[in-house]
Amino acid sequence: MAINLVVADPHPIYLLGMERLLSTEPEINLQALCATAEEALQAVRQHQPDLLILDINFRDRSGLELIRDLRQEGLPVKVIILAGVLDDEQTIETLRLGVQGVLLKSMPTRMLVQCIHNVYAGGQWMEKQSLGHAFEKMLRREAGARRLATILTDRETEVMCLVARGMSNRQIASQLVVGEGTVKVHVHNIYAKLGVSNRVDLTLYAHKKGLL
Repeated sequence: MAINLVVADPHPIYLLGMERLLSTEPEINLQALCATAEEALQAVRQHQPDLLILDINFRDRSGLELIRDLRQEGLPVKVIILAGVLDDEQTIETLRLGVQGVLLKSMPTRMLVQCIHNVYAGGQWMEKQSLGHAFEKMLRREAGARRLATILTDRETEVMCLVARGMSNRQIASQLVVGEGTVKVHVHNIYAKLGVSNRVDLTLYAHKKGLL
């Protein structure tokens, strides 16, 4: 039985290369080539493929946003991310979204074919270097969060993360729907508990603990 496949990538030359590569595989049926996330969504709706191979970056929306749309619609397609590069946050998000395959475009073409067959058969295929870095960051973040939970209250942790993202007290108050004076009290208590004296030190602390 042929593996029904849709490929989505924002680069026309790359799509052409994928078409030439996959057309030589007798067990793969290439149903559609898509240059935008919206085209990919429509193709999955129409063809109901077994697999969707896509890049992360499209002009109309990100590949990760597309995957969320597919999950929300209950479309059962398995997804392989094939990208030039993935940062830690993108890799972590692919894991959260249940992506079955992650492969870098720098890998040999034979590995893509192997990945397709492996994922179609129910397995997973993850690019080890990116995954290793992402897991390390996840572990640092979880360890930092556990330590903070013994020092700060939930609200103080929330305020700390917002401060570390560059938000002013007024912006934080607006987002949390509290008074600006309340935010100032929280920030003062956070400084005292963590032994920092300003917003720069607090931001550095959050980065060191892997919280951002």
